[in-house]
Amino acid sequence: MFELVDPEAGFTSSVIRDPRRFVGRADLIQSCMNALNAREGVIAVYGKRGVGKSSLVRQVQQMANGNYDIAQNAGLAHLIPKNPRRYYTVYYSCDSNIATIDDLIRRLCNDTDPEDGLLRLVPDNGKELTEFSRSGETSSGVDLKLLKWGQKGSDSQKYASVVPNDTIQSFRNFVTGSVDSNNRIWSKRDGILILLDEFDVIGTKVGMGSLIKSLTSPTVKFGICGVGQDLGALIKDHKSVERLIEQGAIHVRPMSSAETRGIFTTAQALFKGKVTFDKDVIDRIVELSEGFPYFAQLIGKSSVQYGNAIGTNHIDKKIFDEVLEKIRRGQSFPNLEHQYQAAIGRSKERAMLLVLLAEQNSESSLYDEAVSRVVLQRTRSTAQHLGIEYIDQLMPRLVEERYGPALVKGEQRGVYEFADPVFRAYVKLRGLD
Repeated sequence: MFELVDPEAGFTSSVIRDPRRFVGRADLIQSCMNALNAREGVIAVYGKRGVGKSSLVRQVQQMANGNYDIAQNAGLAHLIPKNPRRYYTVYYSCDSNIATIDDLIRRLCNDTDPEDGLLRLVPDNGKELTEFSRSGETSSGVDLKLLKWGQKGSDSQKYASVVPNDTIQSFRNFVTGSVDSNNRIWSKRDGILILLDEFDVIGTKVGMGSLIKSLTSPTVKFGICGVGQDLGALIKDHKSVERLIEQGAIHVRPMSSAETRGIFTTAQALFKGKVTFDKDVIDRIVELSEGFPYFAQLIGKSSVQYGNAIGTNHIDKKIFDEVLEKIRRGQSFPNLEHQYQAAIGRSKERAMLLVLLAEQNSESSLYDEAVSRVVLQRTRSTAQHLGIEYIDQLMPRLVEERYGPALVKGEQRGVYEFADPVFRAYVKLRGLD
């Protein structure tokens, strides 16, 4: 019997914070555990868009707060330390409006988020935090949440004071003082972990490596996360911290087929058996999503939404073919469709060219990032056969920033790479006949 269900119960396009939703990645989880429990070091999570970096960082935060459910679920219980290091945690997601490291530090010093912000851990002008709660009492992985400030005496001021006109020194004081001041009130923790997500979008990163190196200690640990094929793309002055990063460098690649299937096994369990997918449908989604969990989640969610619309909780091949048809007509994923329309403009020829480029090296680009690049010359003859005569006139829009960009230029002439591999997967799917 049909029952209307919430697609978000099993699938989500958001960052995954709940360990019950997190699938696979046992090798990465083990690396994160090792990095967390090292007395010193920096955690650096990097990889392409859509591979699940931010979700992994949120699981790092869970473990830092003492919740090792994710390790238990991954079969790594035997590797959990008897007395794991615990941290007060700060999580901040950067944005493109942050032009310099000084801008980032200023943001951190003024972030009032009650669960993730640095300020919730910092005594303010002689005040200490007087009341906390945990937003999920059943989960040991939820950190302190600020309820209110209260007057507790001026002696706390020496632990974390603001230095006028010196944001960097204020940040140093905040970070180094947070552990001591909070350990006076709460059960003792080993240090503070500052997680900086979307780090790659910062305009100028020079100086961050030196700052991280100078502050990193047994009580202060940094974790950075962002798009990059190597650490050099993530931290411009990474030479300053390369020894600290050595153990904590975590390269997130696309999921294996088995891990992607695990997304649907987990989703069906979260739906409590109310929603089911045929095995051949799951196999097809695994193929189409190309190892990107974000895209697999989107397709799964869209399938459940369509099932709700027509009154079924079982997604079989016939239903899924109808779901695919909606995707091909651009009716399912508004953000990806917006990127697609911005890239092609009103040109059918440019749309055809984009599909040809997306389909190049389609089978070998999943795990070898070198072959994920596309070569324009390899497409010319096919494009001309399809009636696309002036390829070079169609290319500029695909690489212009104001239209995406859909592609970024490689170091060699005529070599490009899709700026977002999930968008590449979408173009291939949308372009199918």
